[in-house]
Amino acid sequence: MKRFVTLLLAACAVLAAPVLAQEISYGASEPLQLPKDTFLGQAMAVATNSKGHVFVYTRNGDPTVTLGGSRAFAHGGSSLYEFAPDGKFVRQIGRQVYGFLAAQGLRVDAQDNIWVVDRYSAMVMKFAPDGRQVMLLGRKPESVDVPSSPDTGRGNPPGSGQQSDLFQSPADVAFDADGNIFVADGLGNARVAKFTRDGVFVKSWGARGGDTGQFQQVHSIAVDAAGNVYVADHGNKRIQVFDNNGAYKSSITGIGDPVAICITPGAHQYLFSSNSNPANDLDHGGEIIKLELDGKVLGQFGKAGKLPREFGSVTGLDCRGVNTLYVAEAGNWRVQKIVLHN
Repeated sequence: MKRFVTLLLAACAVLAAPVLAQEISYGASEPLQLPKDTFLGQAMAVATNSKGHVFVYTRNGDPTVTLGGSRAFAHGGSSLYEFAPDGKFVRQIGRQVYGFLAAQGLRVDAQDNIWVVDRYSAMVMKFAPDGRQVMLLGRKPESVDVPSSPDTGRGNPPGSGQQSDLFQSPADVAFDADGNIFVADGLGNARVAKFTRDGVFVKSWGARGGDTGQFQQVHSIAVDAAGNVYVADHGNKRIQVFDNNGAYKSSITGIGDPVAICITPGAHQYLFSSNSNPANDLDHGGEIIKLELDGKVLGQFGKAGKLPREFGSVTGLDCRGVNTLYVAEAGNWRVQKIVLHN
């Protein structure tokens, strides 16, 4: 009987064990070259443009706070850098920009405009390819009273925020083929906000929770060629998929707890998702998973760690190339270039 129980427990353990995805062969390098005495700091987000230039939004500055009347005015704290395809430093964009406080997200759209998402200033800032600031979404909290979540005066569900263009700790931004803008307002609130290409607020959806259409943290967001919106629901260990107007379509699970996602361009699109290790456990997780858009897992690569080819607290992914990715690691203060071999 004892032997039977032992075999039964062993069989249950095998059934309960997670299915490991096929390992993808890959190479890694750290090509970005900063000027002397300039340091990358906590690299939060990375993106590339159509010319192969690499942009990094990072927390490495010295925040400055001044008093004006009854309010404190803060600026500085984060930097936006541009690098050539070979990694050589090109320039710093938006030095001392009023909204650069705590770097969080970064994307480059189809026209090579650069979109910066700042967590503490609660703003999404659009820069033209030449570095001119051309659009602002949101408002710094020092300038306006942003309604808290939940808004008990109006009875909104926790995390749903307001049907407006004011954010609480936004995390990411994405675009569809028509230029509509989707903001992951997901680290203070737990919602997705949609805007027209001209920055006019359309609607938002989501609230804090674990049910369908709810989120714990909207950490990252991406849009496929058909206009479907993919949301990294960190904390609920899933990616939820919605149509262009926020109607729920499906959930992708069994891929760990996604923090950063990206979708490749081209006729056959792929989804990449990071099972980023938690802040209180830097030795587990860390792998990046490659999927079909329907959620089928094709393989994975990497693990948690500090060595080359390992990942520490991945917060940003760029996959403009099908087999070439850039990975921003907040935990290791670096950006790695990944080349997949299969």
